[in-house]
Amino acid sequence: MTAAATSAEREAFFYDAPCAFISTSTDGAIQLVNRTFVTMAGYSADELIGRRLWSLLTVGGRIYIETHLAPLLLESGQLRGIALELIDAAGDRIPILLSATVTRGEAGRPTGIRVAMFDATERRAYETELLAARTRAEASDARARQLVRSLQQTLIPPVTPTVAGLDLAAAYRPAGDGSEVGGDFYDVFQIGHDDWIVVVGDVTGKGAEAAAVTALARYTIRAAAVITAEPEAILTTLNDVLRQDDMTTRWCSVVMARLTRDTPGWIVEVIHAGHPLAVLVPAHGRVIELGRPGTILGAVATADLTPVRRSLGPGEAVVLYTDGVTEGRGATGFFGEDRLRAVLEEHRGSANGLTYRLLDDVVDLQAGRTSDDIVIVTIRVPSTAASSGQVSSRSE
Repeated sequence: MTAAATSAEREAFFYDAPCAFISTSTDGAIQLVNRTFVTMAGYSADELIGRRLWSLLTVGGRIYIETHLAPLLLESGQLRGIALELIDAAGDRIPILLSATVTRGEAGRPTGIRVAMFDATERRAYETELLAARTRAEASDARARQLVRSLQQTLIPPVTPTVAGLDLAAAYRPAGDGSEVGGDFYDVFQIGHDDWIVVVGDVTGKGAEAAAVTALARYTIRAAAVITAEPEAILTTLNDVLRQDDMTTRWCSVVMARLTRDTPGWIVEVIHAGHPLAVLVPAHGRVIELGRPGTILGAVATADLTPVRRSLGPGEAVVLYTDGVTEGRGATGFFGEDRLRAVLEEHRGSANGLTYRLLDDVVDLQAGRTSDDIVIVTIRVPSTAASSGQVSSRSE
């Protein structure tokens, strides 16, 4: 307001302001009010003059004012945007925001309190709706997390199957807190007497679309294995299906192992399609890669796939894994192939021991929060006939 404003204009500004103005003594007794406050409170100006302003608040508000805010106001000289509730003449509660300043005399001693009060009914309604929306969002998020867990359970076998003459173990660890469906998967199933397929795969991306492709890949492999037992033909079928699927442009890397009995051990045939090479853990000696690189599925019309066959004797194991193992990164860098081989060489033994020691090391490197999904499947021929029935059923 400029100095040129008339006394009438200044008076109108006070009495008809869009917010309530109240002037009180230092103990809160009302001395002057504007028409906005009279309308808000529902009392006449005469009924308000001399009444303590704090008496118009709820019981909780009065206690808060008298025990905390009033002493703070007199000490600091001001309050800003305090949320309280006013009780009007009809007994209804009105949400308000209160700001106040202390007036002082020439000696600096408090002489009164000037209060500005805003009706916060609409703001309270907005905050209530915001809180309700947050509650609904949290409930929706909880339902989504449950859906994620249910969906993931359909893509990962609940337990590792029992295979006479083999020691099997598998682990699945979702990235981060596990709240998002990833593209890593594995499967173990029988195609004939002493004839098994073990597959580990990784669909690019995450979320519902990746889950759809994961399901497509997993069940296409099973369906193709009914027609042919040859891993190369099975993965060629999957490549054709991924290329024909117009709903997605996702690619899928796969490592597949076919195991057939060859007493006293097994024959393993391994084939890779754009996937990290499996590793062979002998009973003694160095851990080595097993297989040859191949083309990722879904990328080209004709995938380059080369199966490799090898005898798997007592005490030997093959470990299949996704890139969440070697590409796991911590403060000291990537986990890498060298560390993978070192861990497996140090902890030769049961399939369960190899699998979970490797998983633990990868997770520990990343301080318990993995950056990518992890799948590890270990196939081991027991060292002695007495242990030929040893099977791990632990699952993640």
